[in-house]
Amino acid sequence: MDKLFSQLDAVYNEMVEIRRYLHQYPELSFQETKTAAYIADYHTALGHKVKTNVGGNGVLAYLKGERPGPTIALRADFDALPIQEKTDVPYKSKNDGVMHACGHDGHTATLLGLAKVLNGMQEELVGTIVFLHQHAEELPPGGAISMIEAGCLDGVDVIFGTHLQAQLPLGTIVYRTGALQAAADRFDIMIKGAGGHGAAPHHTIDSIVVGSQLINSLQQIVSRKVDPLDAAVVSVCNFIAKNPYNVIADTAQLTGTVRTLNEGTRNSIEEEMERIVKGTCEASGAEYEFTYSRGYPTLVNHQRETEFVANVAKQVPGIKEVMETPPVMGGEDYAYYLQHVKGTFFFTGGKNPSLDKAFPHHHPKFDFDERALLHAAKVLGAATLKYMQQYS
Repeated sequence: MDKLFSQLDAVYNEMVEIRRYLHQYPELSFQETKTAAYIADYHTALGHKVKTNVGGNGVLAYLKGERPGPTIALRADFDALPIQEKTDVPYKSKNDGVMHACGHDGHTATLLGLAKVLNGMQEELVGTIVFLHQHAEELPPGGAISMIEAGCLDGVDVIFGTHLQAQLPLGTIVYRTGALQAAADRFDIMIKGAGGHGAAPHHTIDSIVVGSQLINSLQQIVSRKVDPLDAAVVSVCNFIAKNPYNVIADTAQLTGTVRTLNEGTRNSIEEEMERIVKGTCEASGAEYEFTYSRGYPTLVNHQRETEFVANVAKQVPGIKEVMETPPVMGGEDYAYYLQHVKGTFFFTGGKNPSLDKAFPHHHPKFDFDERALLHAAKVLGAATLKYMQQYS
C-alpha cells in the first residue's frame, strides 16, 4: 500500500488542478457533454479502453490487470447544480447560474487521479477496474439507472463509491451497514377552487385556505401514522397561489418531498397523502390533482463490503476517525447500483479544521478542503487493492 499512497501524494496537485478546472466549467444534469469529453480524453491518454455516451453522457474506462481476478467498479458523478456561485475563490464558476455546489467536481478529480496511479501499477493488479463516471446524479431519474440499462455493471463483482462531505471534519470516514440514505420522492398537488373578490369570500372556494389545511394535515402523517422508530419526512417546500391583494385565488399549487428508509412506509405515506388530499378538497368543495413521483430508492449498503471498506480506511494515512453513522435523509442514485451488485457507499470528511462552520451542500458558498481528495482516493485505492489481494 505504501506505493499507492506515495504515488497518490505525488499526483495530489494534479487532482487539485483538475478539480478547480471542472469547478470553473460546471454543466447541469443531462447537459454535461464537455465534462464527459474531458473525462474520456483523460482516460484515453492513459491508454484505457473508454466507452462514451453510456446511458446518456456517462463514461466508462477500463483498466485490466496482468492477472485475472474480480471486476471492481469505482463510481464518481460529475454534474453540477443550477445555483449562482457566491464564493470568492480564483476558481469560481465561469458559467452563469451553474455551480458545483455538491462536490462532484471533487469526486471526478479523485477518480481521475486514482486512475492515473493505478494505471502505473497495472502489473500488480489482479482483475479489472471499471472507472464509472456518472452523469446527472442531481436530477431524477438520474444517470445511474440509464447507465445500468446500458450495461455499465456487466461483469462487475463489487462497486465502491464515496461522497465528499463539507460539514464532516477533514480526516473522517463515515460509513453505515444497511440503509444509509433515504428514498427521495416528490409530490405535486393542484387545488382547484373558485376565486372571487376578497371582500366576498362566501362566494368563493378559497384554494389558499384549502392548501393551508392540507399543509397542517400532511404534517400529521409522520407524527401520527408512522412508527416513531421508523424515520420519515414529509415536507411541503413550495406553495404558489399568486393573485392581486384583493382577489381570492382559484388555484393553489403545493410541491414537496417525501423521504423514507422503509419501502412499506413509503407506500403507506403515498396512500395516506392521497386520502388526506381527497378528503380535504371534497370537504371544501374543491377539485384537485395529486401526483406522487417516485425518485431514487433507499441506498442500502451491503454488510460485508461496508465492513471491509471501514476496516481498510482505518489503515489509511491521514484518516483520523472511522465511524458508523445513523441514516441520513438525503437521496442518492448510487442506490440503483447496490440493487444489482454488492458494494458500499461512504462519506469522506472535507471540512477545513480552521473553519468554525462550513456552508452546506447546495449552498451558493459551498466549498470543501481539497485535502479530502487525497483521503478519498487513498481509501478507494486501498479498498480496490485489498479486495484484489483476496484473489491473488
